[in-house]
Amino acid sequence: MINYRMVAEVHKRKRKSTKILQTVIVILGVLFLFMGIAFSRGLMLPCFLMAGLYFVFQSNAEQDFEYIYENDILTVDVIKGKRKRTTVQALKMDRLEVLAPHNHEAVAQYRKDGGSIHLKKYDYTSYDDGIPYYTMIILTEEEKKIKILLDLTDEMMQTMKQKYPQKVYL
Repeated sequence: MINYRMVAEVHKRKRKSTKILQTVIVILGVLFLFMGIAFSRGLMLPCFLMAGLYFVFQSNAEQDFEYIYENDILTVDVIKGKRKRTTVQALKMDRLEVLAPHNHEAVAQYRKDGGSIHLKKYDYTSYDDGIPYYTMIILTEEEKKIKILLDLTDEMMQTMKQKYPQKVYL
């Protein structure tokens, strides 16, 4: 048996609304600071609350994903704020049903609009227009089918295709 380990990092693109909201929080914080200095120190409390809100929002707004494909187990980690790493999925690839590009006919029945089978969806994509994403249908340990959207690398796809040629479509 050949041991292998492939790692891919995906950086989730920030939404425009995120930047706008961060700017509004900063402006309100500065406004409350000046009002607290000029009028009443009681207005300083909202300034500190805005600073705390900015910190919490900043740490949750930045999300990165890491895919680790090692010995027929695909692990998906979510990294929030470049500080906190959480393993959200550990999938045994022998339970794979299908893995294909999102617009492939092999996964057409699982689409949100027009598909006949609706599954719980987990989205771990970057939302970058230049990067193709793939749809994976797999059975979990609890015998439930789930749909996972991933930005897999070509190297990972080729390795999975060699291992599961009837289930992986390129």
